[in-house]
Amino acid sequence: MDLQLENKVIIVTGGSKGIGLGIVESLLRENAIPVIVTRNKESVIEVLETFNEQGHDVFYALAELTDAEQCKRAVDEVVAKYGRIDGLVNNAGVNDGVGLEDGNLEGFMSSLKRNLVHYYLMAHYALPELKKSKGAIVNIGSKTADTGQGGTSGYAASNGGRNALTREWAVELLPYSIRVNALIVAECYTPLYEKWISTFPDKEEKLAAITKHIPFEKRMTTAEEIGDTVAFLLSSKSSHTTGQLLYVDGGYTHLDRSIE
Repeated sequence: MDLQLENKVIIVTGGSKGIGLGIVESLLRENAIPVIVTRNKESVIEVLETFNEQGHDVFYALAELTDAEQCKRAVDEVVAKYGRIDGLVNNAGVNDGVGLEDGNLEGFMSSLKRNLVHYYLMAHYALPELKKSKGAIVNIGSKTADTGQGGTSGYAASNGGRNALTREWAVELLPYSIRVNALIVAECYTPLYEKWISTFPDKEEKLAAITKHIPFEKRMTTAEEIGDTVAFLLSSKSSHTTGQLLYVDGGYTHLDRSIE
């Protein structure tokens, strides 16, 4: 399917690895122009070299997303380079394990800045251009807002906030024909997931214990599957879809996981 994203300029935060990289790759398959916003120059340069060898037009802007001025500067750099913004994917974040029992206010507030506040900042600074293009916003969220996880109050609260902002912005931006949706992830194998699973003595046993509870095909969601759905939500093929929380999780969040 041609999603009609050719030459559309799409900002993807945290787009140099994991789910973000999967989103960028899906956008490239649709001939869009993804712009990676990241603080990790080394990883993004490596990714861009690969894409450039393949003949793709990919741009990047460096930003520590917890810093409002750097968020603004990143957006300004995109506008200076391309003269427009057609879409924004808020993706960057980390399940940082800031819990209730062992946490503290400083850690909790820091988690909100790492995982939620920059969603607002990037949307705020990109908004003037999105109004011009009647663009779209996709917020990447996590099942933790629905299911809980234990020991990760900051991340869970942030994802609840991402869901709420998705619906709030969908209402606020109706007059500008800007659509806002969220894609909710459950179990997707990324470098961060690999790092977490490796903390267990027998990571293969732990991984098997998790995947057996994923209803659809007893496997994890791929970054490509997430990326392809994000591309659809950004495209005109989903032109009457806004304010939705779309779960790309193999049924993990809402289906009965006791199904054999």
